[in-house]
Amino acid sequence: VQLQASGGGLVQAGGSLRLSCVASGRPFSSYAVGWFRLAPGKEREFVAAISWSGYSTDYADSVKGRFTIRRDNAKNTVYLQMNSLKTEDTAVYYCSAGALSGDYTSRNPLAYNYWGQGTQVTVSS
Repeated sequence: VQLQASGGGLVQAGGSLRLSCVASGRPFSSYAVGWFRLAPGKEREFVAAISWSGYSTDYADSVKGRFTIRRDNAKNTVYLQMNSLKTEDTAVYYCSAGALSGDYTSRNPLAYNYWGQGTQVTVSS
């Protein structure tokens, strides 16, 4: 599976962005998808995840209530809608896909076999 993340950019605090993760190469519908982010000087951080069916979702406490993850398997795409952005959301965002057992999600990056190239999100004050 090849993943292409896009939608990042520069936005003021309080603004919104929508990230997209488009998959190619294999049927996307059998994979859970996770979004992670990496900020300078920090460790990689789990952001959100969605199960293969879309039934199960999970969010980091830091983004819960502000970010929404959803998927459109017909379009091989997972979206991360980010609202009420804060300066601390600044990071490179990566999408990942993994064939998890069952219709579940995971916060563990090791559960995901495929990774996109990342898209930069910069939130200014």
